[in-house]
Amino acid sequence: MCGIAGKIDFAGVVDPGLVERMCAAMDHRGPDSRGIWCKDGVSLGMQRLAIIDVAGGDQPISNEDRSVAVVMNGEIYNFKELREQLLARGHKFSTRSDTEVLVHLYEDHGERLVDRLRGMFAFAIWDVRRRRLLLARDRVGKKPLFVARKGSKVWFASEMMALLQDREICREPNMEAIRAYLTYQYVPDPLSAFVGIEKLPPATVMSVDAHEARSARYWHLDYAAPEPSGSREELEERLRELIWDATRVRLISEVPLGAFLSGGVDSSAVVAAMADQMSGPVKTFSIGFPDAKFDELRYARLVADQFSTDHHEFVVEPHALEIMPKLARHYGEPFADASAIPSFYLASLTSEHVTVALNGDGGDESFAGYSRYIANDLAGHLDWLPRPVQRSMPRLTAVLGEGGRSNSTRARIQRLARSLGMPPHLRYALWMSAFQTIHDDMFQSSFLASVNRWQPGELIGEPWRGSSARSRIDRMLDADVNTYLPGDLLVKMDIATMAYSVEGRSPLLDQDLMEYAAALPPRLKLRGRSGKLLLKSALRGVIPDEILDRPKMGFGVPLVNWFRGELRELPSEMLMGEDSRVHAYVRPDAIARMIAEHQDATDDHSLRLWVLLQLELWHREVVESPIIDRCEHEPAANRAGTYT
Repeated sequence: MCGIAGKIDFAGVVDPGLVERMCAAMDHRGPDSRGIWCKDGVSLGMQRLAIIDVAGGDQPISNEDRSVAVVMNGEIYNFKELREQLLARGHKFSTRSDTEVLVHLYEDHGERLVDRLRGMFAFAIWDVRRRRLLLARDRVGKKPLFVARKGSKVWFASEMMALLQDREICREPNMEAIRAYLTYQYVPDPLSAFVGIEKLPPATVMSVDAHEARSARYWHLDYAAPEPSGSREELEERLRELIWDATRVRLISEVPLGAFLSGGVDSSAVVAAMADQMSGPVKTFSIGFPDAKFDELRYARLVADQFSTDHHEFVVEPHALEIMPKLARHYGEPFADASAIPSFYLASLTSEHVTVALNGDGGDESFAGYSRYIANDLAGHLDWLPRPVQRSMPRLTAVLGEGGRSNSTRARIQRLARSLGMPPHLRYALWMSAFQTIHDDMFQSSFLASVNRWQPGELIGEPWRGSSARSRIDRMLDADVNTYLPGDLLVKMDIATMAYSVEGRSPLLDQDLMEYAAALPPRLKLRGRSGKLLLKSALRGVIPDEILDRPKMGFGVPLVNWFRGELRELPSEMLMGEDSRVHAYVRPDAIARMIAEHQDATDDHSLRLWVLLQLELWHREVVESPIIDRCEHEPAANRAGTYT
C-alpha cells in the first residue's frame, strides 16, 4: 500500500521538487520510503508502505530497458501466478514485489493488463517510447486516484492534498460537487470538490498522450448472468469456499496482520475464515460507545471468544470530535459519513499492533444487508395504489410528526409516504439523502442559481437505468456498488487506515465472490424484512447464532445525543459566526432554526448539522490550506531514490 503522485508536461519540463512535495503531503500513506522517477517532462513519485518484498520492492519500478515505468498503490493478490507466466515468456524480474508484474504485463497486453489482475490497485504507467500515460483503478474502487488536466499538463495523486501542492491547481469549489455532497454526504465520481480535478471512476483505464485523453470501463457486475446451479446446501458450500479463498489470498504479507471486528455478520465471517487458515491467533480490533444503542462490543467479544483471538478494544467518547480538523485534511473533500470518526480511532488502535487489517466491507452491497433495501422494496410493492392516494399520503402521515430521532418509526413512515409515486431511482435516492430537498428558504439564492440545472438524483438514475439487473432488489445493489460503495464506504476506510499507515483489505469485495453473489436469485438475498439470507445460512454453525440472528446496527455514531448534550454548543460555535464559510451555501437563519429544533428535540437535524460542519472544516482545513515549502521530514535513509 502506498501513495502515488505525478505530473507530466507534454510540452515542457517538470520540477522534481514538486512531486517531492506531493509525496510529502501524503507520507502517512507510506512512511517506509519515497521514490521519484524523472525523465523528459515526466515525474512519477510514491510513498511506500512496505508489505511484500519489504527489502527490495521500492518504487518506481521499470522494465528491463527502462522504457516502461510504474508506480502503484495497492496489492496484486495473484502476482505470483502472473510472475511465473511472465518468466516463462522470457521477461526478467529485478524484485520479488507484486508491482513489477505490471510493467511486464503492459509490455505484453497494453491496456488490457487490468483483465488479468486480482487485487486492489490504482497505478500509473509511463510508456517512454509512446510518451503515453496509463492510469487505472481496481474493479470496485478500493484505491483512490485523483486526476487533473490543463493544456499540455496532467497531474495525478492518491489524495487531494497532494495535488494541491501545485499552485497551478485551481482551488475553486465545484458547486455541482457541493450540491451532490449536501444530498449524499460525499462527492461522487467523476466529480471532485474542486473545479478542474476529477476522480478516475472504478474499473476504469485512462490513456493520456499529447493529443487526447481516453477513458474506458473494463468491468461491470452482471446481474443477468446464469444463476448458479445446485441445491441450497451446495450454494451455501460454494459461498463458504469463495469467502475462505478470498480471505486466503489476502493473508499474504511479510508484516503482521489482523482484522477489524464489529460483531456483525460480515466481519465475523472474515475472522472465522482467518482463524481457520492462520497458524496463530488472529489479532482483532473493535470500537465501541458508552451509549448502548450504538455499542456492539459485546457481540465482537462473542466472536473473539469463539475463535480465541488476541482481542483489542477502544471506546469512543464525545471528545473524540477533537479529530474533526484531521478528518477534513485527510479526506481532502467534504465527507460526512460520521462513522469516519470511529474508523480513525480504530485504525489508530490497530496501527499499534499490525500493519495489515482485513475487514468485512462489501457484504451488505452483495447480499442486501441495509434496511433501506427493505423499505424501498416495500414502497415498490405499493406502486399499485392510485396516484391520488399516493400524493395524499405525505399529508396524512404528517400528523404523526417525525419525533426527535431521524430513525424513529414515525420518521420512517413519513419517508416512505414521501417516496410513494416517485420514479424508482429517485425513491432510492431519497433514502440516501441528508438534505432531501434544496429550496429557497434554506439555501442561498446564488448557490441555487449555480446548480439549478444539475439533479443529484441522476447519480442513482444512471446506474439504475444501465443495470443488467432484472429485479428491484438487484438494481438497488447495483446502484450501491456503483455509487455508495466506492464514493462513501471505500473512501472512508482507505483514508482512515492510510492516515495511520495501515493497509485495509476486504475479502468480501473479491471479484469472484461479488460475481457469484450478483448471479444469485434475489430471493436468496432479501425476503420480507430479512436480508443476507444465503450468507447467513451458509455461516450457520460457523459463527454464533446470536450474531446471525440479531438486528443490524450499522457503524453508527451518537451525534443526535452529543449535539444535545456534551457537544451542544459546537454547531453554533462553528456555523453561526460571521466568518462561517457555509453561509455561502446555506442561509444563517436556516442553520439557526435547525440548531434550535435539534436541541429542543422537536426534530433530529444531527446528520444535516454534521454535513454542514464537515463542509465548514473542508473550507478551513483544505481550501485555505498552505502549500508545503520543504520536505524536511523525509529521512535520507528512507529514500528509495530518484531515477532519471
